[in-house]
Amino acid sequence: MSHGFIRKKMKKLLFLFHRLFTPILFSLAVAVAPLHAADTMDETSASSSQLHYVTAKKPDAIELLAPPPLMDSPEQAADMAEVQAVYHAATSNDITAAYSEKKFNIFNFMPAIGDFFQPGKFPKTEAFFENVQSDAAAVTDKAKDFYKRPRPYVTDPTLINGKLEKSYSYPSGHSTESMVLALVLADVFPDKHDAIIAKARSIGWHRVQTARHYPTDIYAGRVLAQAIVKQMEKNDDFQKDLAEAKAEIAAGQK
Repeated sequence: MSHGFIRKKMKKLLFLFHRLFTPILFSLAVAVAPLHAADTMDETSASSSQLHYVTAKKPDAIELLAPPPLMDSPEQAADMAEVQAVYHAATSNDITAAYSEKKFNIFNFMPAIGDFFQPGKFPKTEAFFENVQSDAAAVTDKAKDFYKRPRPYVTDPTLINGKLEKSYSYPSGHSTESMVLALVLADVFPDKHDAIIAKARSIGWHRVQTARHYPTDIYAGRVLAQAIVKQMEKNDDFQKDLAEAKAEIAAGQK
């Protein structure tokens, strides 16, 4: 069999292959492309579905907040100097209180609200505020991961104490979340407004006393908290769940 004959046969087979299978491959490509798009949408939806009263884009902490001080700047040096001064001036009671608030929820506000405000007594209220705090944490974490500000004890290892966090510093999650809880709790208990807000400020400041945060992290958290609550108040589910929490509290106090 000559080489020329073999080459002709090969060309004919290649021609038939392309003619038969190219349309099939093209159809598969078209069919698969939407599946990948759907997968991406599902991932986005899954992320958004974890939010309750805010959206993935509002409030936008990165748009709202000014960046933290630049490393090696005079502002950073002043921020660090205050952390060092506050940390060294903190009493053992301050440190104990700060450690106890590593994880916190609405019942940390019981001293400001009253002894009747106990876990298990108000299930709808508890569930509502868990959603509120979860949303606040999600908004804050997005900003932390964007700015990537090292915590004070990372920059100055002499400030290391207790069990350390691996997340970033700016803005403070404790400051943001506690103030979000406080602002909504103050709506439920308006006669306790000042004491509730003071408790949130204390939770935030304790984080400076343990060198977990800079003062600017705390102040940014308070600003962000107000934006989060304003956004939540636009949400119908938030208003419905807030009304149910108020009714449950009122019924429980009779």
